[in-house]
Amino acid sequence: MYRFIYYKSLRMCNRSHSTSFNKWESVVGLEVHALLNTNSKLFSGAQNTFGGVVNSCVSLFDAAIPGTLPVLNRKCVELGIKTALALSCKVNEVSSLDRKHYFYADLPAGYQITQQRAPLASDGVINFQVFTPGFHKKPYKKSSKIKQIQLEQDSGKSLHDAELKRSLVDLNRAGAPLIEVVFEPDLQDGEEAAALVKELVLIVQRLGACTGRMEEGALRVDANVSIRRPGDPLSTRTEIKNIGSIRGVAGAVRYEIERQKTVLENGGRIINETRAWDAVGRATIPMRDKEVVQDYRYMPEPNLPPLRVNLKSKHDTQHVISVPLIQEQIPELPESSRKNLIENYQLRPEAAIQIVNEPILLKYFVDLAEERSQSTKIANLLINELLTVLNKNKLDISDCPITLRQLKELFKLFFDKKISLEVFKNVLDDLVISSDSDKMPSKIIQERNWTLISDETEITKFCIEIIENNPKLVKQYKEGKVKVLKALLGVMSKNSQNKFDMSLASRIMEEVLKK
Repeated sequence: MYRFIYYKSLRMCNRSHSTSFNKWESVVGLEVHALLNTNSKLFSGAQNTFGGVVNSCVSLFDAAIPGTLPVLNRKCVELGIKTALALSCKVNEVSSLDRKHYFYADLPAGYQITQQRAPLASDGVINFQVFTPGFHKKPYKKSSKIKQIQLEQDSGKSLHDAELKRSLVDLNRAGAPLIEVVFEPDLQDGEEAAALVKELVLIVQRLGACTGRMEEGALRVDANVSIRRPGDPLSTRTEIKNIGSIRGVAGAVRYEIERQKTVLENGGRIINETRAWDAVGRATIPMRDKEVVQDYRYMPEPNLPPLRVNLKSKHDTQHVISVPLIQEQIPELPESSRKNLIENYQLRPEAAIQIVNEPILLKYFVDLAEERSQSTKIANLLINELLTVLNKNKLDISDCPITLRQLKELFKLFFDKKISLEVFKNVLDDLVISSDSDKMPSKIIQERNWTLISDETEITKFCIEIIENNPKLVKQYKEGKVKVLKALLGVMSKNSQNKFDMSLASRIMEEVLKK
């Protein structure tokens, strides 16, 4: 249901602004902050966890107590390098850490430790497929250049109590390890931006670098949006901060492009400002303007030496990380998985994209498609039937209660022609609703008497009965309206509770009608 509403709104937006779009060219660049999947924070031993009791995961360093010093977490550097290599970046042999000064209540030190001058890695690229079912007719390839990847610490979280007119600060997140991936402004619309973020989520999840759970704030997106006449230089941009979902990225960028068009076409000018995405109102709203450039007073972090890595040998030491050793740990990435499904399983690109986009669905597919002759049918059943049943029950694939053992048995029953497609759907629905991992499909089918009937004598007898009870439809068929056959088969399917092999029933029904 949610997918349908989303895709429908995309089509409406696309139609209503098609003429206006031709006059303008949109330019989009992303900055993505990913929370590294480590046990402790970037510069302290405090626990790096989501959902802890307020201010329970805070060290003295995180609270900026005078006299405390930062100690760089080696695991964070390793995950940062791993991500950089997966994104085809050049890992810098020497990088450095800097202080970025600004004042927020949830930044007790008054500065953030980041990498401004010499980042961990630079000059990468991400290749991805852009395809939104119901919006794009066909998928297309797109790539975005990566300017740099840098390590940095997160700030805390301010909680504003409007009723009591006060602000509270939770420092659990202060000092949490982040990598910021800065992309060049080479995207054109919200769909491309969302597709890029989805690809990045898949990559960091496979690497184990980040959970990718945007609903938990593990990955946050800032989008820089501007529009111009074709051929003109880049114009004033706005920045949309902290977008917390993939659909939000698409919606925020799309809305901001249309907002800027409206402003310019009405004789206004675009202000260099920071905006936020209101997911409920489906609009961007102003936060603060940037007309006066803020001076962050960057300076080298005096308490941390330059970070050196070994780019040549597979020799790790206590103080120097071997990049070639990390390179060997890179698993198969989404781009390779899609290529594998298309080339070795003969799937259409659209199906390959949808399956790879859901890691659990990909695991189901690979385990079910051992006999590759049925791979296309298996992919279609997973995409069109399993996802539909889950969507109907307001469940995500990650919450799917059906086990692989149950799925294997159900698919085998279907391919062995022991059950019809309708029964296949009904059993899926039953398994999702019951959420009983011990309840096998064969038992459900036996209890409901859903086993497919393939006996020609029994099917013939039922066909004759349907023909006798539907003289009007039979007359239309005899007069040349052959499409009426589908109506007769529909009656047969309904009256038999989908228990007949309909491919066999269709042939027999046609034979009986011609007598």
